[in-house]
Amino acid sequence: MKKTYKVNEIFYSLQGEGFFTGTPAVFLRFCLCNRHCQFCDTDFARGSDMTADEIIARVSCFPSRHIVITGGEPTLQLDCELIRLLKAERFFIQIETNGSNPVPTGVDWVTCSPKDAPWQIDRIDELKIVYQGQDVETIADLLPSPRHYLQPCSGNNTAETVDYILRHPHWRLSLQTHKLIDIR
Repeated sequence: MKKTYKVNEIFYSLQGEGFFTGTPAVFLRFCLCNRHCQFCDTDFARGSDMTADEIIARVSCFPSRHIVITGGEPTLQLDCELIRLLKAERFFIQIETNGSNPVPTGVDWVTCSPKDAPWQIDRIDELKIVYQGQDVETIADLLPSPRHYLQPCSGNNTAETVDYILRHPHWRLSLQTHKLIDIR
């Protein structure tokens, strides 16, 4: 029997957050998470079991070869088999993780949006913190990254987030532009 992955949804859109904002991308959203954030936008009750071959067949239907693997927490399911198949189809693999686990080998870009510690992530290309007034400098010291983004929590504290960035210019603003322009 072939291994299956619990998939919440697969869709095609523009990356709405962080470094790759505006980039056409295939989104592979896994179910399952080891954190329970009140602002999470994933419906964990919805999902389908899919084999790696079924996932590849679905994501390969779209013209972009940039895939964003998210969740839930994608490191709970993403493995070398699925990465190998995605690479065979020439995908650039971006993962959005909470930082609780190491990232599998073969991932091209790691976006870490840390939630509660402990963190075991071993590589970060961009740190994207959902800002709620927490001590982001300590988090950034513990999770080194060449790029630092702050994102308002569900758009409810944009002025506070902008004010923090203006006082700490090594941070950049990340907005959920997909929500602002009403796309998926």
